[in-house]
Amino acid sequence: MKGNGTMLEYDWGLWRAAGWTAQFAAAAAGIYVTLRAAFVRPPRWRAAKFHWRRRQAPRWWLALCRADRDGAALQERRVLLAGCGLRWPAAVYLAAKRTAMAGALAVAGIAGTAIGRGWVDGASGWPWVAAGPLAVVPMVADRLLLNAFRRYRAERIRGEIVAVSRGLLYFTGSRLHLHGKLLRCLSYARLIRGDLQLLLNEWYQDPDASLRRFQERLGTEEASGFAEALRTLRLHEDEEVYNMLRGLVDEYKNRIHLARESRRETASYGLFVLAGIPVLYMFHVFLYPWVREAQMMFDTLQT
Repeated sequence: MKGNGTMLEYDWGLWRAAGWTAQFAAAAAGIYVTLRAAFVRPPRWRAAKFHWRRRQAPRWWLALCRADRDGAALQERRVLLAGCGLRWPAAVYLAAKRTAMAGALAVAGIAGTAIGRGWVDGASGWPWVAAGPLAVVPMVADRLLLNAFRRYRAERIRGEIVAVSRGLLYFTGSRLHLHGKLLRCLSYARLIRGDLQLLLNEWYQDPDASLRRFQERLGTEEASGFAEALRTLRLHEDEEVYNMLRGLVDEYKNRIHLARESRRETASYGLFVLAGIPVLYMFHVFLYPWVREAQMMFDTLQT
């Protein structure tokens, strides 16, 4: 009994230490972010930095996780990460995911073995056993989660590109330079405002390279079409190009309308299912006893 009490006190002390450590780390991170946002002013004319990671991931780690081969899983993650606006190497992401899955399952297995052999009390060990599979579930479904976020982000980017394109069409026939037109349309964007600001900052260094980096940062089909339209406007700013931009806007508006109708149809199906729940409840409460009684009477008459 005394040994069990000592073990419980040790587990409780360990949990308290872990909780205080996590709270201290979260508070320190919050204070740092608040002070940085309050006192550190980002440069107005900043340029894009793509080489944010100087050190490469170890080759043995990628090979151990089988993320060094350019297979279907790696190509799919590369497309999904680009569509979500995450400039992470696909091989590093895939290796980190598989390492985290193996670590979570290993922790659950070690905790289960410790409980089975009596090293750890079941009340304090079972949360670790359950936490492993629960942590693995979102990692297994990462493709679905990334794809859903990619569709959501693509819809928002599509709407903002339509707004910016309308602003450009307003300046049709104006002698203002394309850079100045985009600068005046900057207020129409929210999600892509930072990327569009980077495009304008890098415009006079190399317009083609800045448009290519803008297209890579957004990583959607709509951004590619918009970048090609801007490249054509920069080279030949005439009525035909503006007509092409109008056609692009109409196409994106049709896609937005179709996506909105699809969401409404999905919501209507969900409401239809929810509306059937009270009907089933009414059948269970009011009609089922009568049906049950009639069945019993019919059985009695047959006997």
